[in-house]
Amino acid sequence: MRTLKFLLQKEFLQIFRNKTLLRSILIAPLMQLIILPWAANYEVKNISLAIVDNDHSGYSQKLATKIFSSGYFKPAGAGLSYREAEKLIESDQADIILEIPPGFERNLVREGQQKLFIAANAINGTKALVGSGYLGGIITGFNSEIRLQWITPPRFNPAPVIEITASNWYNPLMNYKVFMVPGILVMLVTMIGSMMCALNIVKEKEIGTIEQINVTPIRKYHFILGKLIPFWVIGMVVFTLGLVIAWLLYGIVPLGNIGLLYAFLAVYLLAVLGIGLLISTYSTTQQQAMSLSFFFIMIFNLMSGLFTPIESMPGWAQVITQFNPLSYFISVMRMVVLKGSEFSDISHSLLVVSVFAVVLNGWAILNYRKTS
Repeated sequence: MRTLKFLLQKEFLQIFRNKTLLRSILIAPLMQLIILPWAANYEVKNISLAIVDNDHSGYSQKLATKIFSSGYFKPAGAGLSYREAEKLIESDQADIILEIPPGFERNLVREGQQKLFIAANAINGTKALVGSGYLGGIITGFNSEIRLQWITPPRFNPAPVIEITASNWYNPLMNYKVFMVPGILVMLVTMIGSMMCALNIVKEKEIGTIEQINVTPIRKYHFILGKLIPFWVIGMVVFTLGLVIAWLLYGIVPLGNIGLLYAFLAVYLLAVLGIGLLISTYSTTQQQAMSLSFFFIMIFNLMSGLFTPIESMPGWAQVITQFNPLSYFISVMRMVVLKGSEFSDISHSLLVVSVFAVVLNGWAILNYRKTS
């Protein structure tokens, strides 16, 4: 125990003496937590819309006003012909074209119907799809208003009518930040645990101190624990600061038991640190360790369900996500923070992450060579 105590003192002194490393571990992740939720937002706004109004009637003007007052669209030019609107699309100054044909108001009043033409720049598929959906919804709402103006509903409606009442659970205001912040916090803890642990051990190789440690009576597990425990503690601290920022800046307070989150985090950090430790056993320089860590972290982040639902991924990708510890913790964070889930709801994820922790650390310890 005294040997482990001295190793821990050495590691903490090294971390606190290195001011740059300390800033990278504590300040940089918290700044990312403040910035990323505002940038990583799938709610599409400020869509440039070019309206080609060939009718110039009261109805066409009302439709244009309704579209731009929605807050999702901004005008791309005025009084355009279709050819001029096409040039705006080609020069990326417009995202969508809405063409209102001649006789728009007349046909609505006399014939009760009229077709509109929508052309979207599909280079950015997300903006084209979501923007066209927004535009279609606004036109549908405008159509309903017109129908109410011209059609007097009967006193008794003999036809059956289905009314739908929607209720948003767990995130009633559909605030995207509430959904993203827990996942981003998990991502930052993962990056700190795996990357910093790997770089710290490989640095010992580069400066030669690990060779001096290897010829001492220090046991292999003492050395491993001396490297893991400091970053395990730091991971806990960063997670705590992240929860404080989520509360102060975004008003996010976990609905579930916060102790349950820390219990899961304690096991999860062992798995993540095991990844960093394993990478360090295969790396001889910090550059190699950085490259390997970046490779795995990128895959973990993109295939974790942080940005896109796992259910929408191809079948082979969904299989890979089962071996991604990040996906389990992101799911648990959202369940506990937003839904107030209990231990029985996350027990399977906890078991899987525990297996990851045992396998990864066991593999790293077996792969670590110590000469005595």
